[in-house]
Amino acid sequence: MSEKIKIGIIICDRYRTCAGGKCFRSLRNREGAFSIYRGKEVEVVGFTTCGGCPGGNIEYAPEEMKKNGAQVIHLATGFVVGYPPCPYVTYFRDFIKEKFDLKVVVGTHPIPQKYYIIHKKLGTWDSPKWKELIKPTLTDEKTRLSYD
Repeated sequence: MSEKIKIGIIICDRYRTCAGGKCFRSLRNREGAFSIYRGKEVEVVGFTTCGGCPGGNIEYAPEEMKKNGAQVIHLATGFVVGYPPCPYVTYFRDFIKEKFDLKVVVGTHPIPQKYYIIHKKLGTWDSPKWKELIKPTLTDEKTRLSYD
């Protein structure tokens, strides 16, 4: 088996009481943004919130995760499906890449269907920027429904 990939997960603080069930299920099933790890062993070395707007924990949490061996940081799907989606998500992604020299993936579990429907109606993700951001978590309808 190939070398274990170590990841950290940062969630939006508005979901701070989330137990991580959808993220961990999708990691186990290699769905959504975790599909990039099919056939690979993965270890979660950190799980925390951004610290609340405007993301004060983004300045510190990736460093701790990197000390624990993190090679990739996932910004959880909540950053893109919230109402409204996080206005800082691209800044967080770019900051973590630049300051900590870590790969950053926007997304964890597949977008649930209920969020997909309303954001489609609102046109939230119609811009090229948002289409790119949701790409790792945009799956087929059957999978989206299983994450409702």
